[in-house]
Amino acid sequence: MNAGDPQAASLRKDAERNRRRIIEAARELCATRGLEATLNEVAHHAKLGVGTVYRRFPTKEALFEAIFLDGIDQLVALAETALEAEDSWEGFSWFVWSMCELTATDRGLREVAFSKAYCGGRVDAGRTLLDPVISKLVKRAKRDGYLRPEVSSTDMPLLGLMAGTVGEYSDGVSKELWRRYVGLLLQGMRCQPGLERLPVDALTHDELQDAMSTWQVTPD
Repeated sequence: MNAGDPQAASLRKDAERNRRRIIEAARELCATRGLEATLNEVAHHAKLGVGTVYRRFPTKEALFEAIFLDGIDQLVALAETALEAEDSWEGFSWFVWSMCELTATDRGLREVAFSKAYCGGRVDAGRTLLDPVISKLVKRAKRDGYLRPEVSSTDMPLLGLMAGTVGEYSDGVSKELWRRYVGLLLQGMRCQPGLERLPVDALTHDELQDAMSTWQVTPD
């Protein structure tokens, strides 16, 4: 069977389709349960054989990496869409809302995105893709006088983590409570006359990486 064989092309398409089904099933499970789901459970949720899952992802760590990269691709796409907004504040705030909705409602993504415990160097690679486009959003909103000068691109992951913490804390009482606090955060980030400087500087990029290296997910 050669590369130009229609049957080979069909098999490649089937393999990629199964890969997407596995990643989507894993993200659905991990969104509510975190990173506790087993590969067997993912296979059942994807309605695929266990062997199919293990051929694509021989370990949970390999699947976590795929979830992380899928989530990073999603965040990059959101940030690039936000940059297309004519009004820089509307683009910035839309991205913050979209990012926080992801992190507030997807526990698995939150756990792999904010800790190096699972994906190691992949986290660095993901940040390399995401940070430049987020930096553009921040700089553009500052340039136009909308965003207070102390705000940094390194604040964005922590905003997502805060939204996720509120979402997890209040899940059984108010699933939408995180929206209240994201709204408060955005109001606090607006540049307004007479604002006192924030009492603590944002983390540097190196400090953010150090924080990711030490933060550990607490199992249920």
